[in-house]
Amino acid sequence: MIEEIVARVNNEIITMTDYRGAESTLEEETRQDCPGCTADKFQEMLMTRRVNLLRDLIDQSLLAQKGKDLGLNVEADVIKRVDQLRQQYGWKDMEEMEAQLRAQGISIEDYKNTLRNGFLTQEVIRREVGSHIQITHEEEEKYYHEHEKEFNRAEHVVLREFFLSTEKKPESDIPAIEEKAKGYLARIRRGDSFEELAKRYSEGSTAKDGGFLGSFERGQLSKEIEDRVFALKKGEVTDVIRTKTGFLILELLQRYDAGIQPLDKVRNEIENRLVYERTQPELRKYLATLREESYLIVKPGYTDSAAVAGNPIVEVDPAAAPAAKSDKKSKKDKKNSAASAAAKPDPNAKPNTATKPAGGGPSQ
Repeated sequence: MIEEIVARVNNEIITMTDYRGAESTLEEETRQDCPGCTADKFQEMLMTRRVNLLRDLIDQSLLAQKGKDLGLNVEADVIKRVDQLRQQYGWKDMEEMEAQLRAQGISIEDYKNTLRNGFLTQEVIRREVGSHIQITHEEEEKYYHEHEKEFNRAEHVVLREFFLSTEKKPESDIPAIEEKAKGYLARIRRGDSFEELAKRYSEGSTAKDGGFLGSFERGQLSKEIEDRVFALKKGEVTDVIRTKTGFLILELLQRYDAGIQPLDKVRNEIENRLVYERTQPELRKYLATLREESYLIVKPGYTDSAAVAGNPIVEVDPAAAPAAKSDKKSKKDKKNSAASAAAKPDPNAKPNTATKPAGGGPSQ
């Protein structure tokens, strides 16, 4: 079957299936972000976000390709995330996982490729954009005083977790899993990094983030867990806690009393806000540069809202789809192809008018 091509980014293609999948995801995210919206309000939000749909798909392709060009290897992250998903759903092995995904119309290779591109995208942004952004203490203090009311908080704690699952495990395995959890607790108390152990050995969905769980006010946790974590001091950990689904260890990263929080307790939060604000325009500049260096064509009827002058909109022949496989051109060949295409630019090609990076993607 010949797939309709929406856009071609160097030697990779964005198909109608990719585009419709992104549309479906965007619609679901919009529903989650606006649960009480009227139908008209929902459609308004959806149409506003849809403007950048193809732009974001092209951004992701450009960044993932850049990651490959840089020689980045994220296979360990992909394997770990796949195994986390398998454990999360209680699938006993990879064969069962593949069968379950196939039943939902998802191939395991497509799923792995999506993860791979996501990890590549994140690492490229971190290396090529985020590493150049520096925030001074003076800038943090200025932001704090200008936004002081935003730091008026209820009493809450910030936690990190380490989790071993017992779901669908025979009762005979439970004591061994508990002993394993106690072994990791002993290592943490001896000085091993909680974050690194969580990344490598935790079976929770937060493992990829070093176990970072988030912040919780009183009343948001079960009474047993709340009593334990609110009694901790910063940097302390709980004993191993038995839950319905496994064994849990929690670390108190920070505790906040009620009221306006002092600067030293919100400094990291302020730094993250400032880095995020400054990353977005720099990321758009970086992506514009990648576009200028790339061979990029878009099918008429579709809009890349961050198009760079000289990247043409041309009719893509579906029969060319087989040629869009991964037989990589040299950079010289790409430039020659781009120059040839640009010699007959479509008069409707639009200039760069980009804005914002996506919560789950590279750019908004």
